[in-house]
Amino acid sequence: MDFFLSRTNVVSAAAISLLALLGTRFFNRRSKSHQENKTMASSSITLLDPPSSLPRNWKHHVFPSFHGADVRKSFLSHIVKEFKSKGIDLFIDNDLERSKSIGPELVEAIKGSRIAIVLLSKNYASSTWCLNELVEIVKCKEEFGQTVMPLFYEVDPTDIKKQKGYFGEVFRKTCKGKRKEEIQRWKHALTEVAQITGYHSTNWETEAKMIEDTATDVSNKLNLSAPCSDFDSLVGMESHMTRMEPLLQLDSSEVRKIGIWGSPGIGKTTIARSLFNRHSQEFQLSVFVDNIKKEYAIPSSSDDYSVKLYLQKQFMSRLTNNTCVSISHLGVVEDRLKDKKVLVVLDDVDHLEQVEAMAKETYWFGPGSRIIIVTQDQRVLRASGVNYIHEVNLPSYDEALQMFCMYAFDQKYPKDGFQELAWKVKDLVGCLPLGLRVMGSYFRGMSEQEWTEALPRLRTHLDIDGEITSILKFSYDALGVENQSLFLHIACFFHYEKVDIVKGCLEKSVLDVTHGLRVLVEKSLIYIEEERIKMAELLLQLGRKIVREESIREPGKRQFLHDANDIDEVLSDDKTDSRSVIGIYLWRRKDIACTNARAFKRLYNLRFLETDGKCINPQSINYISQNLRVLIWEDFEIPCFPSSFNPKFLVRLVMHYSELEKLWEGTQQPLSNLKWMDLSYSRRLKELPDLSTAVNLQELSLRGCESLVKLPSSIGNAIDLRELDLRFCSSLTKLPSSMRNLGRLSTLVLSGCSELEVNLANINLESLDELNLSGCSSLKSYHESSTDIEVLDPWRRRKSRLRQLVINGMEKLVSLPQLPDSLWLLDAEICESLERLDCSFRNPDIRLNFRNCFKLNQEARDLIIRTPTNEYAVFPAEEVPPCFTHRSFGSSLTVKLNQLTVGKSIKFKACVIYADVGDDRYRWDDTSVYCTITSGRNASIAFKKRVELFLPGHLFTFEVEVETEEVTSTELLFDFDVTTHGVYEYDCDHETWKPCKIKGCGIIELLEVPLLSFRDGDEDCEPSDTERFADDNEDYEPSDIEI
Repeated sequence: MDFFLSRTNVVSAAAISLLALLGTRFFNRRSKSHQENKTMASSSITLLDPPSSLPRNWKHHVFPSFHGADVRKSFLSHIVKEFKSKGIDLFIDNDLERSKSIGPELVEAIKGSRIAIVLLSKNYASSTWCLNELVEIVKCKEEFGQTVMPLFYEVDPTDIKKQKGYFGEVFRKTCKGKRKEEIQRWKHALTEVAQITGYHSTNWETEAKMIEDTATDVSNKLNLSAPCSDFDSLVGMESHMTRMEPLLQLDSSEVRKIGIWGSPGIGKTTIARSLFNRHSQEFQLSVFVDNIKKEYAIPSSSDDYSVKLYLQKQFMSRLTNNTCVSISHLGVVEDRLKDKKVLVVLDDVDHLEQVEAMAKETYWFGPGSRIIIVTQDQRVLRASGVNYIHEVNLPSYDEALQMFCMYAFDQKYPKDGFQELAWKVKDLVGCLPLGLRVMGSYFRGMSEQEWTEALPRLRTHLDIDGEITSILKFSYDALGVENQSLFLHIACFFHYEKVDIVKGCLEKSVLDVTHGLRVLVEKSLIYIEEERIKMAELLLQLGRKIVREESIREPGKRQFLHDANDIDEVLSDDKTDSRSVIGIYLWRRKDIACTNARAFKRLYNLRFLETDGKCINPQSINYISQNLRVLIWEDFEIPCFPSSFNPKFLVRLVMHYSELEKLWEGTQQPLSNLKWMDLSYSRRLKELPDLSTAVNLQELSLRGCESLVKLPSSIGNAIDLRELDLRFCSSLTKLPSSMRNLGRLSTLVLSGCSELEVNLANINLESLDELNLSGCSSLKSYHESSTDIEVLDPWRRRKSRLRQLVINGMEKLVSLPQLPDSLWLLDAEICESLERLDCSFRNPDIRLNFRNCFKLNQEARDLIIRTPTNEYAVFPAEEVPPCFTHRSFGSSLTVKLNQLTVGKSIKFKACVIYADVGDDRYRWDDTSVYCTITSGRNASIAFKKRVELFLPGHLFTFEVEVETEEVTSTELLFDFDVTTHGVYEYDCDHETWKPCKIKGCGIIELLEVPLLSFRDGDEDCEPSDTERFADDNEDYEPSDIEI
């Protein structure tokens, strides 16, 4: 990974910028196919891109509008406290004199706040001050795109919208004697705010939880709306962008490959990041595949075709944001992307195979696509047929000085009194951006005297060999002993590892890992990205060089062994004392095969080992160190650890694809330090050891352990367990009742456990965020229930934080009860017996998947259609239901409005049914539905929704919002279109692709949504209730259901 001039995390900036763009609702702009920004539960309106008139210098994070007598001393005070704890600044008007009108100071406060929260209470409308505040807030929302979040505190949104009930009585009293125009403004504002999805106090068990969720939502919205400035201070970047313009030719429909080539540390990656940040929104799809050399290394033992299949799968997974991509041949990229305008950046490429797998030919991509390949090896570019190459040269003297000063002084020129010192250091360091960054970070904050004292030491280092390594080592030498040790641990063993794993594995080796990581980040020796610790390639080389120089001729006297030949030498000699070695990393080297069964005998202090079964004799485990803390050994070939194996200090155990049948014989072993255990695809594993002492175990993965019959009851002692993955444990029959003790378990995956009988009463459902029961057809909900579940009702009278429930393939499930309000994904595909949904879905961001649930009764189908959601729902249907007042065969229809609407937007519920291709073997994979709306002469893409999988004979329903300012006619033409990468013939040896067509579509307006019978769209309708689509069961009351 290369570095340029930026002290902030460019990746985070790109992500925030992209999310902010994706949060915008488009009506008069063309939607892009970037990763969709998931709105949060109970969120307010989606963040909008602010127009140029929106104030850029925010004075406050949040402006709260409230009726003081209702909430100031109770609910509001708790909100203020929670917001302050999260660093959220609220405007509070305690010092303002209240009158009937609001003054310019208050108007400026509203305009100067990023978010307006309207706390609507019973007596809110009794105050003309509040009503005038609300008018101004709605005005800012409509003119500036200000984010508005309503909190409905003990009041019904419908009463606010229609000014009825007690709220309406209060409002009418306030309106007495007021001008008609003023009343109309108040009504408009109340109607607008009531239609925004917000927080309802009746949906939360406690006010504290509602306030906490609101504060979290606000904090996230502030983060997403924060302007990106990560590239603002990049010295010389505009020059690079200008030089690349004729190479990119972004206005051309030609597909181009462009290379960015230069030496390590010169800034190639940062240039690519800046380019991606500027232009990614101009493409339908975009992906930045970083750190390819490390993350997508070429295994030496694999054949060329398998390597390319693996790389193409990873590439498509990143591009489509889908972790379950299936790639059976190398033509998939072409088939999927040949009609898409894409921007692809392949960073840190070091093998031709990487390019050939992900972007071999330009005709794989649609017109206007750009493929950027970043490498230090020009041969890769030539072999890939890249004709347009941007060579990154060293910056000029002036640019280099500016870079150094930005890191040393946070400005582009030296501070007073430091001019001569800065020039001297810069002259010693040279012009390589990485060296300038490291040395600038080193001198940052030092006094003039400290600079003067440090210069001779730096000069001494450079006198030795004069290379950049000496510059980097100077910064290393300035670290304390503990931080030097941490640096070497990362460079030699823990590079690209998760932060929490590094902390857990090193907490006994390094005194203060958290502080040490902070120091290394401050000194620019590491950076943390996506919760992983990363290090520049030159710094990796530096760390390994430092260790190698501990003993050049005798590798057994070094701390870490990374070179295959050195490892072979040490492990082949079981007579030489190698007690200095604490870590060995040897991975997939077919040229090394250590057959010595006593290989580890003299490595008394070995703590960290990562290898695979093809490199080292597995019998050598008999002599493994008693101090081992990390053991990662793939393809381990013996059935049981020897009796001499002592896991007392073991923190992490990873044994993928092992031949283990059990871990060890005999009595209980001390496992108090064990935090992560992963035995995935150990297909012969029949039992786990006693876990009574594994009280600190956090993650346990037994995926694909198909011989495992049961879990030990002692698993209940693993009270810190957060993730348990048992997918495809096809011989597992029961879960122990002791699992009820796992109060921190957030993820439980049981998919593919075809023989498993699950008693949900014995699982701690209160703690789970994700529960996957796919394929578990034999379940219990209570001890006295039958073994074949017909009704799943475990959440009644239980609190729950469950967000994802996957119950695919539960063939005997007949009914679903009320599920937790926290749920945002219900995946119930192929529940063949499912008939009833005795529930409602209250999360406005829920996604419902009932594919192949053909026995759903009419009430269940009605409920699915009625459910308001910002996502989508899918269920079997052969025709558009009559509840959609506008229906059509084909892909378009016209909606006639009674009159032009007054509000800012109109919402519609829409649906489409895909045409059957006449062959059950086909299904649509990775589909996007577009809705083009034409009003008079205005036409634009108003909506795009992406669906992972869609089948013929299924109805796909979603909501569409139309900006009323673009509505110039009482007739709206809705035209639906589907873009898909084809129809996948899933039971054939080869993939075949067919086009996708829409069979029928339907629309119903939600502006004044009636209470419909979804069996007959022609009957008279009653007014809607609070939720717009309330259940038409008279006996239904939300309070009747306990969660």
